[in-house]
Amino acid sequence: MDSAGQDINLNSPNKGLLSDSMTDVPVDTAVAAQASAVEGLTETEAEELRAELAKVEEEIVTLRQVLAAKERHCGELKRKLGLSALEGLKQNLSRSWHDVQVSNAYKKTQETLSQAGQKTSAALSTVGSAISRKLGDMRNSATFKSFEDRVGTIKSKVVGGRENGGDNLPSPTGSGDRPLPDHIPF
Repeated sequence: MDSAGQDINLNSPNKGLLSDSMTDVPVDTAVAAQASAVEGLTETEAEELRAELAKVEEEIVTLRQVLAAKERHCGELKRKLGLSALEGLKQNLSRSWHDVQVSNAYKKTQETLSQAGQKTSAALSTVGSAISRKLGDMRNSATFKSFEDRVGTIKSKVVGGRENGGDNLPSPTGSGDRPLPDHIPF
């Protein structure tokens, strides 16, 4: 295979592999003998290893081609089923969130936050009770009683005339048979 016909696609299952013509290049016998002597292999053993290596490399190429075909088929099936990359992302996120929820760190954090929430709730309840108690004490104080009596007196003056059937309040428009009073009791 010449360099013009080589597949330079980075997503190719053949990337990083030498072409078949490169594996058939004869190796200098002196270099091969020296390499096998260094490793302590006989020429026959070295030849067997080279044959096994070639077979394994060929299997790798075949497996990459099968994997690429399976990925294409998987993509076609997903497309036919209407599953998109977004659906896959949703599933991955859902699976990841589940993994996080079952992790020990998440459980410990959840437990700690739950305890903090319970303590905060108890503290707010205590504060609410204290405020209620203080408001009750304030309502029973002489100052509040005096203020309450004054409001009651004013209310009875304003509403009291209406309850007796009379309307002592001036008309907002100023019409009617009675003139507006000079002094309003507030």
